[in-house]
Amino acid sequence: MTIEKIIAAASAQTGLTDFGDPSVLEGLRRLLEAYATEARFTERGAAMAEGDLVTYMGIRMKIEDWLAKHPELLEAPIEKPMFVFGLPRTGTTLVINLLNADPARRSFLRWEAYDPTPPAQPHELSAGPRYQKMQDKTQMSLQYMPQIAAIHYEDADSPTECQFLMTPSFCAQVYESQADIPSYRQWFLHEADYRPAFRHHKRTLQALQQNTKGRWTLKNPWHPLYLDALHETYPDSQLVMTHRDPAEVVGSICSLIKHVRAIYSDSVDLKGIGETFMDTFQVMIDRADAFKAKHGENAIHDVQYADVVRDPIGVVRGIYDRFDEAFTPAADAAMQAYMANNQKGKHGKHSYDLAEYGLTKEGVRERFQSYIERYDIPVKD
Repeated sequence: MTIEKIIAAASAQTGLTDFGDPSVLEGLRRLLEAYATEARFTERGAAMAEGDLVTYMGIRMKIEDWLAKHPELLEAPIEKPMFVFGLPRTGTTLVINLLNADPARRSFLRWEAYDPTPPAQPHELSAGPRYQKMQDKTQMSLQYMPQIAAIHYEDADSPTECQFLMTPSFCAQVYESQADIPSYRQWFLHEADYRPAFRHHKRTLQALQQNTKGRWTLKNPWHPLYLDALHETYPDSQLVMTHRDPAEVVGSICSLIKHVRAIYSDSVDLKGIGETFMDTFQVMIDRADAFKAKHGENAIHDVQYADVVRDPIGVVRGIYDRFDEAFTPAADAAMQAYMANNQKGKHGKHSYDLAEYGLTKEGVRERFQSYIERYDIPVKD
């Protein structure tokens, strides 16, 4: 597969040709080279991965086409968007789902990540053919991949990670989740310019809010990697970071990555997963600390996973207080209803073993001891 073939296939699917900023082709080039030489895909896995690239290029084309027809949308601001992030598996999903329950807020939904145009009318956010198509796909995954649903489940109208606003720029962590591609990982972590991806991120939100208003409230565990680009794009953003015992974080994400990569490859290096994600988490922590050093300790509102589990709505109320937001009775009632209908373990129990990845709790905690101490993170055996 080549860049030219990806563009041609996306054009054939959409009937469009303009994909916007050509600088994003660098990430696509890196991906295609890594897929060809490093990914160890099965035939089916290669077809799926390449199909995703065509889909994402098509999404770029659709967004550019919509904005070309409605240029006034680019004048509409994205005011005080809230971003929830942290090391993966630290409670970001529960926090964003509670925030999304607030009728005054607007989240980026799973189905919108794959079929964003035309922008939804209010009644289409949780209904209609695009929603139903994704919901049917989700139910099929429950049947064939229940182990992934137990780890991380989203309905078609659930808030999804806004890294799917970055995948059409071919600069997103999801690609490394799907495949062991060291050259792309090196580029993504240490060489990539994240700003083009965030420009497309914002352009997409400006399109999506055409008919459905509300304060954008987004989540992506991987945002600590690119806080500078995020802040440059959204200078009035409200930042919330969750924290959890790294021994639990590492074991949980390694398990998720193992199951995801097994969809694409018959050769999954478990110890390699442990090593690379330990390194990635150190980069994330270092960059979050550097952002605070530049902008002040209060630039990010910190939340403990233990508190999210103990008193989730109380934690969310604290987020509202931190940013001087009104915690309305309507928001409270909606969040109470969400908790009543979504008990932990609803889609099964997630079990994992650090030893499978060549790691131990003691070793992980030793590696991240300064992080544990800096944020006073509770740990338990």
